[in-house]
Amino acid sequence: MRISVFGLGYVGCVTAACLAKAGHTVVGVDLNAEKTGMINAGKSPVIEPGLSDLIAEMVSERLLRASVSADWAVKHSDIAMICVGTPSGPNGLIDTTAIERVAADIGRAVERRGQLFTIVLRSTVLPGTTENVLVQILRDCLGDTLEEKVAIAVNPEFMREGMSIADFEQPPMTLIGCSDDATAARMRMLYRHVDAPFVQTSIKVAEMMKYVSNAFHALKICFANEIGDLCESLGVDPFEVSRTFLMDRKLNISEAYLRPGFAFGGSCLPKDLRALMNAAHTSYVRVPLLAAINTSNEHQIRRGIEAVLSTHKKRVGVVGLAFKANTDDLRESPMVTLVENLIGKGCSLRIFDPNVRLAALVGANRRYIEKEIPHISSLMCDDLETLIAESEVIVIGCEGENAARAIALCQPGQSIIDLTRKSRPAAAEMSPLAVLAEFVAAQEASA
Repeated sequence: MRISVFGLGYVGCVTAACLAKAGHTVVGVDLNAEKTGMINAGKSPVIEPGLSDLIAEMVSERLLRASVSADWAVKHSDIAMICVGTPSGPNGLIDTTAIERVAADIGRAVERRGQLFTIVLRSTVLPGTTENVLVQILRDCLGDTLEEKVAIAVNPEFMREGMSIADFEQPPMTLIGCSDDATAARMRMLYRHVDAPFVQTSIKVAEMMKYVSNAFHALKICFANEIGDLCESLGVDPFEVSRTFLMDRKLNISEAYLRPGFAFGGSCLPKDLRALMNAAHTSYVRVPLLAAINTSNEHQIRRGIEAVLSTHKKRVGVVGLAFKANTDDLRESPMVTLVENLIGKGCSLRIFDPNVRLAALVGANRRYIEKEIPHISSLMCDDLETLIAESEVIVIGCEGENAARAIALCQPGQSIIDLTRKSRPAAAEMSPLAVLAEFVAAQEASA
């Protein structure tokens, strides 16, 4: 295939050289004549292990060359990959100036072409950028002929500096965001030599994935460092703790707990997190990331309460009271907190949870209810149909068969607040965090 790569920085140089290595004919494009001159001389404009040798080899085999002319590059290619930078401004807003300039250059060049041209955005951009920036500028250039002249895809990269060539050839996945199968097929052909699962998703999910991935990577680094600090203060070997932690591929290094839902609760996570925080405080160790976990969790509960109150309806039916599905454990359940707050706001509550049978509860569960929430028994409803009939708002607190049945029983005019997020319309499209779960699973499978 004939490929043009716009932007000869770190991502662009590696992409261009690796695509040439795969047998494609590649032209790199950059406004900086010094960069294009270095490529044509068989040298790398960026420092990356193995890249200079690879560029030299590809240039000598006439599979890679560079130019400052967008017109020439578009004329001699069928796919353009935009790899320009999107630097961050003082307020965190990304600067799309380079994308705008390249989009206009490509648009003017494509206007003179007769056949379909594929444009692939590989730069890191926030969701909506492709549609609101790239497509809009192309439409300004091509008008009503946009759809017949151009196909668009988003293809984020997952390359680590220092290992980029290996990461290009064996990434955790090849992620393509596009709206039609024909474009996906061209992208599959482009990456046919790459050893990785091919994942096709929507443009917005593809745009979001790099940010989710990098945020998760940053989170892991800070988590590991804080745990290391705490271990050392307690006289524990942090590296042995880390090695042992990483052996758990069922819960720790897995897709477990990585899907959007509601707040955590129960008898373990809140208690153990508090114990860690107390140990850190006693040892004079600052753990701001760990300290923020409860704040974040409480925010999720507040969001749920606000979602119910925003309906301005008072009769509320709650499906699922335990802290998670398939249990009767009410200890520190976020749903109990939600119920208590809604009662305090003047709402009339009915609750359905067949797992929470108050008469049969024993031990810690019974003691918790008798001490903390003795009035809950008067709010419990024996059957789902009655709860639905008596409620203006249905709150889904736990996923499962009862949740699905409750949603099916709802009538027009009744509001549904699904805290599990399972029934929301967007759930039909794989969420960024769900894609991340697949990303993590693929990483572990290839480890």
